[in-house]
Amino acid sequence: MARVLSVIKADEMVQRDVEAELRWDARLQPNEIGVTVAGGVATLTGRVDSLTKKWTAEEAVQRVRGVYAVANEIEVHLPSFAERSDSDIARAAVQALEWDASVPREKIRITVAQGLLTLTGEVEWQYQRRAAEDAVWRLMGVRGVDNRITIRPAVAASGLETKIEAALLRGALHDAHRVKVEVNGSEVILRGSVRSWAEWQQAMGVAWSAPGVSVVDNRISVAP
Repeated sequence: MARVLSVIKADEMVQRDVEAELRWDARLQPNEIGVTVAGGVATLTGRVDSLTKKWTAEEAVQRVRGVYAVANEIEVHLPSFAERSDSDIARAAVQALEWDASVPREKIRITVAQGLLTLTGEVEWQYQRRAAEDAVWRLMGVRGVDNRITIRPAVAASGLETKIEAALLRGALHDAHRVKVEVNGSEVILRGSVRSWAEWQQAMGVAWSAPGVSVVDNRISVAP
């Protein structure tokens, strides 16, 4: 019984911190977003008027110590002034990709249906895939982004396990020694545990930065 009470108490403290973090972020209206925390899993609910707010709220929650996972159930309901036709969104997306120097525009295709924007194609690096998504999800009228771009490295994977482990140790990752790296061809699997979402994301970024990587399966758990 004491164990259960301590977990409940911890969840209550994390929930208060999450609510404070949402109030702290000037891009959000906290009264639009509901939060519950159970076992370190933060669930976000409510309605917001842009996709930007939905993902901003998720990023804010991931910054809070004690949050081990986020379930983002926030709904996006665009106000009338933010409505755009699919054709308008598609044209804006094409222009956004063309103006981003990190994106190989000629390798990416765009489709839009009822405000849902889908990206397809092949790129050589994860940063290009991520840059393409970042370039379009802030566009007015976009209700969601489905990033189906695949990674096809131009160089063959070689010595990935050693390279990634060395990069983890070089960085500021406190729990680098608790992260185990497995390699299967061009696929990297990360296992182990870290103490925060920031470290989880850092380990993910390190793995994706290795030349020749096409898939990263991040199985690292977040725990104190």
